[in-house]
Amino acid sequence: MNTYHTGILSEWMAKMFLRLHGYRILRSRYITGKNTNRAEIDIIAKHKNVIVFVEVKYRPDLRTAWDAITPNQIQRLRNAANTYLANIHWSGDARFDVIAICGWKIYWAKNAL
Repeated sequence: MNTYHTGILSEWMAKMFLRLHGYRILRSRYITGKNTNRAEIDIIAKHKNVIVFVEVKYRPDLRTAWDAITPNQIQRLRNAANTYLANIHWSGDARFDVIAICGWKIYWAKNAL
């Protein structure tokens, strides 16, 4: 399986995991800033009155998953999230979570970025 298919499978697993925990998936692979420093938010979900932006990483271990999230990527994700929130006129709470998938084990860090 190539990295694209691994990413699709990982995001699917993360969405199922979130659904099992009562989250409603609003968007998958939300892309903003096309042609200029683009950013992609893997999953946008809602739980109660909170919009949750989720970065999904599939890596062999938890350390390499965390190392794969760079400060530059975090800034691009924040900008993309702000664009999304402005477009839907959201005035409630929002947060960034990370779901790291290592083999078949799922690690979920809430309010991580």
